[in-house]
Amino acid sequence: MQTPSKQQQTVLLIGASRGLGFAMTEEFLQRGDKVIATGRESSKDNLLRLAEKFPHLLEVETADITAPEQVSALRERLKDRQIDLLFVNAGVKNDDRETVADVSTEEFTRVMVTNALSPMRVIESFKDLVVECGTLGVMSSGQGSLTNNTNGNFEVYRASKSALNMLMRSFAARHHDDSRTLLLMAPGWVRTELGGPQGRLSIDESIPALLDTMAAYRGRSGLHYLDYLGRVVPW
Repeated sequence: MQTPSKQQQTVLLIGASRGLGFAMTEEFLQRGDKVIATGRESSKDNLLRLAEKFPHLLEVETADITAPEQVSALRERLKDRQIDLLFVNAGVKNDDRETVADVSTEEFTRVMVTNALSPMRVIESFKDLVVECGTLGVMSSGQGSLTNNTNGNFEVYRASKSALNMLMRSFAARHHDDSRTLLLMAPGWVRTELGGPQGRLSIDESIPALLDTMAAYRGRSGLHYLDYLGRVVPW
């Protein structure tokens, strides 16, 4: 059963076909929000089934954010829309055992392009569709924190999220007079295909709280690096 939010918002959720992105889509819909959710052409089946349950709230779109021409085509299709919340969730990781000593150049590039460069290209491309009091957010990670890196594990993935954080901070600096909210969200270590079975949190423990935190920060201008419970993550 849909639970209408106090004020319905329109959400553009990039990278929503599985894992945390799909869970976010479900949660927004349960709260009565309208969602435009994207996935790659080959991975939209779950979203299409969900759209059958929420035909008036969910639109399913196609985009591979590592393909600039697909991002441009999506931007053109949505050019007349107003978005309250733009959130980019897409991300990948390499083999957890790889360090910079043995990761291939191609794999390092794949992780960096997908996790850092491509999300920011989406933010740059779609920022003008977001309303004056709206929010632009990306899914970061606590592993992107330099301060919190005390064991050196997952270093390629960490580096990609640190790069994402830095690029988002540069975006914030270039738009320092912007009234909109900018968010880097750390969902915690969640048991998903990406997070693995050892994750400390279930999706139900992370995602509703993460959406609550984003809602609480709506209208607070500037850049905020937060975990799912609203705690500030050290840079």
